[in-house]
Amino acid sequence: MTVARAFALAAALLVPVLVHAQWAWIDKDGRRVFSDRAPPADVPPNKIVRQPGARAAGAADPAAVPGATAAPAAAAAAAQPASGGLRVSTTDKALLEKRKQQEAAAAEQKKAEEAKVAAVRAENCENHRKAKLQFDSGFRIATVNAKGEREYMDDKKRAEEVARLAALIGRDCVAAQ
Repeated sequence: MTVARAFALAAALLVPVLVHAQWAWIDKDGRRVFSDRAPPADVPPNKIVRQPGARAAGAADPAAVPGATAAPAAAAAAAQPASGGLRVSTTDKALLEKRKQQEAAAAEQKKAEEAKVAAVRAENCENHRKAKLQFDSGFRIATVNAKGEREYMDDKKRAEEVARLAALIGRDCVAAQ
């Protein structure tokens, strides 16, 4: 019984090592090697059974079971289509479709925001043009000061305001067209 317990204890201690190993390959003697480091350069790519990022977390890996043959890995490699060696699963297709929908929604939202900005610029353009028409009419323009008194603009202030309105028209009206 003590030998069986020792074997069970050794197997229990070996399982975390196998679980944490990210790389699995078959060495030149035909033994399965598990490591957290990449295999040596002399190991051909077809002998690499598992590598980091090859499977989703929590997926069962036949290479993690001691004594398993390389046949399941070879069969999986042979089952991949010839077009680039990538196979798109149904969950990947669903994720791609969801991403496309999100991108389309983001593009639609961006387009709506651009339409809002264009509408505001068009309204500002119209307001600036109306204000400039008042200044160009030649009538006297009055403003109200801090005391609530009416003050008429002199020629210098009037010219400054016309120049400011022309700049605003140039900015907003060109973008609105």
